[in-house]
Amino acid sequence: MSRNLIIFTDSGDTIIDEGTQIFDERGIVVSADPIPGAGEVLRQLKEEGYRIALVADGAWESFQNVYRENGLADCFEEWIVSETVGEQKPARAMFDAAMEKMGLTEAHKSFIVMIGNNLSRDVAGANRYGITSVWLDWSPRYFHTPQEPDWQPDYRVKTPEELKLLIWQLEEGCGRKRELADRIACKGKQPFPI
Repeated sequence: MSRNLIIFTDSGDTIIDEGTQIFDERGIVVSADPIPGAGEVLRQLKEEGYRIALVADGAWESFQNVYRENGLADCFEEWIVSETVGEQKPARAMFDAAMEKMGLTEAHKSFIVMIGNNLSRDVAGANRYGITSVWLDWSPRYFHTPQEPDWQPDYRVKTPEELKLLIWQLEEGCGRKRELADRIACKGKQPFPI
């Protein structure tokens, strides 16, 4: 089943518990565990037909190692990694790369959510880009109070299970947007691009 909502997600302390990372001598993560429930939620969203892109800062090899080890590599339609993009979030280039790789246009922005643990990178980047920001406030490692106006998330959840429920609610809202757009298209207006 195809879904209306498109998911961009960070990795560290959003899906993978940074506290469990094991590094090699080059600084590459060779092993790490998902945060409780995150692997199951990611797999379920993929199986339910959501298009999911990894949009994360770090080394390509680290993400490959961790997601293969945990049997989650196939959950992502695309992998947008700062090492290959050449910039880190909140840089626009990360989101531009995700849009391009996923074949998305400006018209899709109201259907995209960015999920992340970092207010200054994930949330600020999504807010500046004009997509919905979801803060997974699970980890004690980063800021917990917005220090800039664009660090304020659209939504805040504490666990992957809460995230799944939010995704379902947002999907329902996207379905209503899509129905409205389809009705407008039937009245001779420009067809909706999804």
